[in-house]
Amino acid sequence: MAETEPWKPKFNPWAIAVVVAMAAFMEVLDTSIANVALPHLAGDLGASNDESTWVLTSYLASNAIVLPMGGWLASIFGRKNFFLLCILLFTISSMLCGAAPSLGALILFRVMQGVGGGGLQPMAQAILADIFPPQQRGLAFALYGITAVTAPTIGPTLGGWITDSYSWRWIFYINLPVGALALFLAYKMVEDPPYLKRMKGAVMRVDYMGIALLTLGVGALQILLDKGQEDDWFGSRFIVTLIAISATCLVALVFWEWRQKDPIIDVRLFKYFSFATANVMMFILGVMLFSSLVMMPQFLQTLLGYTALNSGLVLSASGVLLLIEMPIMGQLTTKLPAKYIVGFGWLLLAVAMYYSTMRLDLEISFQSAMWLRVAQASGLGFLFVPISLIAYADTPREKGNSVAGMVNFMRNIGSGVGTSMVTTLLARRAQVHQVMLSQHTTSLDPALRGQLSGLSQQLVHSGISAADAQTHAYGLMYQSMQAQAQTLAYIDTYSLLAVGAGVMTLLALLVKKNDPHAGGEVAVG
Repeated sequence: MAETEPWKPKFNPWAIAVVVAMAAFMEVLDTSIANVALPHLAGDLGASNDESTWVLTSYLASNAIVLPMGGWLASIFGRKNFFLLCILLFTISSMLCGAAPSLGALILFRVMQGVGGGGLQPMAQAILADIFPPQQRGLAFALYGITAVTAPTIGPTLGGWITDSYSWRWIFYINLPVGALALFLAYKMVEDPPYLKRMKGAVMRVDYMGIALLTLGVGALQILLDKGQEDDWFGSRFIVTLIAISATCLVALVFWEWRQKDPIIDVRLFKYFSFATANVMMFILGVMLFSSLVMMPQFLQTLLGYTALNSGLVLSASGVLLLIEMPIMGQLTTKLPAKYIVGFGWLLLAVAMYYSTMRLDLEISFQSAMWLRVAQASGLGFLFVPISLIAYADTPREKGNSVAGMVNFMRNIGSGVGTSMVTTLLARRAQVHQVMLSQHTTSLDPALRGQLSGLSQQLVHSGISAADAQTHAYGLMYQSMQAQAQTLAYIDTYSLLAVGAGVMTLLALLVKKNDPHAGGEVAVG
């Protein structure tokens, strides 16, 4: 039965929103800030580059395991208490990571940090959904969306600057003042609404089987996504074993949780079409966001010789665009049904990815690369906020914690799939194109012979002997062919992303139309 007067928090909702967004931003930033510091970290701790990647994998795995459990854990501890506990654990773990004496200790502390961070994103979004009336929910999600979308963009650039200017340890130490401030303000300002207070402390059976299946399934999935391309996927017995474990555990988890009275993951929410559709879209959004974040800097650094800082600067303009777009989208959700905004966002993203296939080449300038990245990011601002609204459209209010946990989990897994997919596609398609180009590169080709002759003469004029000049000329031609093959691989990958965004455009048409004046609620009639 609906309450006669809607609950309102004691403090200004926007002040609370800034606090929870600050905590979420700190966590999302840590998913990408350590990437560029791995070589420095490995050298300092006496580890190989391959071993140092476990610093990323361990965090992502533990983070992904906790994300979908957020609703269940919040119902046991109370949402505010769980949120405070997550901030505290994340902050303490950050301090321990910065002081880690060995790689093993750092990996252990990163697991702890991932556990603490896993509850921050869904609880922040669930808190925003409750403290704002439905008609203002889009604006609140816009603030949260800024943290979720821009933090991964600035993470590598900030991490590179901190590592070069100070030490890799400071990428963890910078969390301490932010975490302490967020913990104090959240303790003072955040409160649980009445319906959560009534649910708090209810006797709930601990679902040990569900926890075990989730931990094994998601943990194995995250590790295989991170190590798959490195170990040659199905060519590795280790990866094949992880695939079998992950698939078996996750399928068993769905059947097990469907029958439980107090499930750790409320899979029955997928009976709601809007919720199921929103999760699919959020998964693909994670794929698109992190795929494009990985591809552009990698292209600039490996093929055009950009530094990590300069490639990060190329991404910075897109971050500014998203900062501008998100509040506008929050306002737009109060005027237009979310499905139309989402459909336009996917269409814009599809066009941008297709445009990338035509503009990407080895002679692209810094400015052109920056504007190309802006075009790729323009559609993202139209997606995060309305997709979040769609997820809440026809689900019960008391399921808000579970909704937030699952939506953030799907985006997290999508980001892992996107990163893994990009690295695999680029490597495999580059091999294909290199074979194709080599078939058309023979010593009988007059054009090739002319280019080799010209290169040889230039090398001779630079002081190299005639015999060595021809050998160097062949080497330069081979390097050029490799660069062309890799560029074509990037173009193929952007083409695939364009197709994926196009399919999502069609899926958006099937979503139920919500009443924009009532927030996420589905329109009647």
